[in-house]
Amino acid sequence: MLKNLAALLICLGATQAVAQDNNVVSSRDTVSMAKLIRDGYEIKSSSWTGSKLFVFLQKDNSAYACEFANVTNTRCGSIN
Repeated sequence: MLKNLAALLICLGATQAVAQDNNVVSSRDTVSMAKLIRDGYEIKSSSWTGSKLFVFLQKDNSAYACEFANVTNTRCGSIN
């Protein structure tokens, strides 16, 4: 339960950071969401900001934000 609460707080904070600065995800190396899921990451949260959807994934102490501009334009980057 405590881990889920911590993950939610991380995701909420990341949502705010991404909403304020869209370069948060693009400034780092990107990885595909499919690879993250294959590597054991779980979807913890999602958020709409304007016309984009952000999905937050977590595995242990590592977290990623994935930006969906459209179905074919998606990028994920580490947020920790």
